[in-house]
Amino acid sequence: MFISFVIPSYNEEGNIHTMMKALSETMALGGYPYEVLFVDDGSDDKTMDEIRDAIIDYPEVEYISFTRNFGKEAAILAGLEYAKGDAVILMDADLQHPPELIPQLIRGYEEGYDQVIAKRNRKGDSPIRSLLSRAYYWGVNKTIDVELHDGEGDFRLLSRRAVDSLLQLSEGNRFSKGLYSWIGLEQKTISYENVTRQHGETKWSFKQLLNYAVDGIVSFNTKPLRLCFYAGLFSLFLAISYIAISLVGIIRNGVDVPGYFTIISAVLFLGGVQLLSLGIIGEYVGRIYNETKKRPHYLVRRTSAAVKGKPVTHAKIRSS
Repeated sequence: MFISFVIPSYNEEGNIHTMMKALSETMALGGYPYEVLFVDDGSDDKTMDEIRDAIIDYPEVEYISFTRNFGKEAAILAGLEYAKGDAVILMDADLQHPPELIPQLIRGYEEGYDQVIAKRNRKGDSPIRSLLSRAYYWGVNKTIDVELHDGEGDFRLLSRRAVDSLLQLSEGNRFSKGLYSWIGLEQKTISYENVTRQHGETKWSFKQLLNYAVDGIVSFNTKPLRLCFYAGLFSLFLAISYIAISLVGIIRNGVDVPGYFTIISAVLFLGGVQLLSLGIIGEYVGRIYNETKKRPHYLVRRTSAAVKGKPVTHAKIRSS
């Protein structure tokens, strides 16, 4: 069995050699042949230099270097396209995914599972972040067509069948957590304690996490659009009820002076519903717009690996 490690890397110069040392020590115990594919996602530090240096000490290392930062989703996709292994293990470069779990992932694969998922707990996270995370997963699972689990991320082993299934999904707006669930196949979950980052800073700001959460909700269902319909229907019902009540009052008591509060409340309420509905519709229209452009998910500046089953193009130039 040949194993491929796919490691998206963005400004991880302090972690590359530490990561490789831990990986090589772990894999030496199992004796499996393997490759380590670093995907440099347009880093602006010395990450690429550290990867080149690692090749000298570790011949298993290959790399893909993007022309700019395309995001983690694009880096994962590139790694899966280039990976040659019978099984592919996705890991972060910051050592928050413990290499010590690799033997358990491989054991699950040998038992016949197509996805072996490492699930972390929330130890070390702030209470507010943990609460928001649990609330998000509870809410999102009520709306989307696939099931997501808190603590399950990209740290997992994928069989070749699972990788090929993911590569058939060519959508531009990718949300990997949902895609892993969407393809189905046999899954096994192992748990581990949360590990803090050793070097560098997290690449996920609150804004990025919020955008990622919105992507998760919008990518796998059209229920927000149905919610707009229900909100409009409810607003129409309230408006008709108000008109009917006002008409009865006029018939009984005559015309009253229109109230400022009533007018402002109606305008603000209906305006808010309309703006919210337009915003939700805009999210879907924007994604349709991006999909129709058919732009590639990423562009490669240089790479030491060849794409399995694909010709080298002008955008993917192989170099040593």
